[in-house]
Amino acid sequence: MSVDQQGQNQNHEADKRFNRGMMLRLVVIVGVMFGFGYALVPLYKKICDLTGLNVVTTRELYGGSLKNTQVDTSRTVTVEFDSNARGPFAFRPVKNSMEVHPGEMATIVYEVANGQPRDISAQAIPSYAPKQATEYFKKLECFCFKQQTLKAKEAREMPVVFVIDPKLPKDVKNITLSYTFFEVGAPVAQAPQGELDSRPGNGG
Repeated sequence: MSVDQQGQNQNHEADKRFNRGMMLRLVVIVGVMFGFGYALVPLYKKICDLTGLNVVTTRELYGGSLKNTQVDTSRTVTVEFDSNARGPFAFRPVKNSMEVHPGEMATIVYEVANGQPRDISAQAIPSYAPKQATEYFKKLECFCFKQQTLKAKEAREMPVVFVIDPKLPKDVKNITLSYTFFEVGAPVAQAPQGELDSRPGNGG
């Protein structure tokens, strides 16, 4: 075997040893990284538990329910629902009342139907009784936040999502939520001329 062939064989063996060593190092690095990543999950949970940052848990993500610690289960408030229509449509809540705990999220649905062969724009204005409950009745979602356009012959369900502030005075046990739903841009009825003439100061 010539000197050149021996040198080539030695270089080839050296390359093979280098490749085997590099492969072994890569396998070790991958194994260490995998183990580190796997260990991060329990480590993260442990850190969250110790620091109080564990807001979302596995149980909450998969079928569990978030518990609102602000709900006052020792109290129950009866919320009654009322409706008034000022226009050519039907408007009413799907139920007349419900009982909720202060701090508990609740939903009531109002139904509206436009029986006219034309589109109607309408706006809902809420009111509360007793008056002192107004500042404690928090609406998170409400059709009253903007004007509603009802197409000809359209019927619609409109939810109201609300929470009663736990700071509601304890003597308030009943709240009435009332909506007046009126047509926007409807002409104002004028009094007959005879009535105007008979009023004081109109030549009578």
